[in-house]
Amino acid sequence: MNKFDYIIRSETTKDYYEVENLAREAFWNLSVPGCHEHYFIHVMRNHQDFVPELDFVIEINGKIIASIMYTKAILIDENHTKKPILTMGPICVRPDYQRKGYGKLLLEYTFEKALKLGYDTIINFGNPDNYIARGYKSCKKYNVCLEGDAFPTALLVKALKDDAFDGRKWFYYPSEVENLCDDTEAVAEFDRLFPPKQKKWQ
Repeated sequence: MNKFDYIIRSETTKDYYEVENLAREAFWNLSVPGCHEHYFIHVMRNHQDFVPELDFVIEINGKIIASIMYTKAILIDENHTKKPILTMGPICVRPDYQRKGYGKLLLEYTFEKALKLGYDTIINFGNPDNYIARGYKSCKKYNVCLEGDAFPTALLVKALKDDAFDGRKWFYYPSEVENLCDDTEAVAEFDRLFPPKQKKWQ
C-alpha cells in the first residue's frame, strides 16, 4: 500500500448510497444472517449524536473502499458526573481490501481528529483481536462498564490521553440512535433498495 494510491477525505452526500452499500458488503452474514449496518449508517447521519467532522472515507481510483463514522456518547460516574465521549462505528472495508491496513489508517487518522475536537475517549464494541494493536484496552482496565456492572469482553476503550481516566467507575451510555436498528421491518424495507443477497449463517 502506497500513500499515493489512496485518498482519505470527508464523506459527501453523493457518497451516501455507495457507503451504505459498502457497509452492506462488509457486514453481510458476518455475525447474523444479513446485516443492519447499512441502515444504521442511513439513519445515523440525521441523528443529533452524529459527528460529521469524523465521517471519512478512503477512495482508490474513484472508488470508495473504506469508511468510518462516530457518534457522541457519555460516561457517567457514581456521583452522576458526565464525561462526553465518542462511540466509533461502524468502520467498513470492502471485502477485497480487508487485511491490508485500510482500517488502521482510518482509525489512526480519526484518533487525531477526535483529539483536536476535544475528546479524550473512544469506545466501541468489537473483537479485541482487531483493536488491541490500535491501543484499545479492555473496559475493565479503565473501570468502564454497562448498567448492572457488566464488563463485556467486546466493550473496548481507547484513551486518547494518558490522564483520560483516574480509576473511578464509569457507566457507558451509547447514543440512542442504535435503538433504531431494532425496527426489523424498517431495516428490511431499506435493504430492498440494494441488489438482492442471500441471508444465511456462516
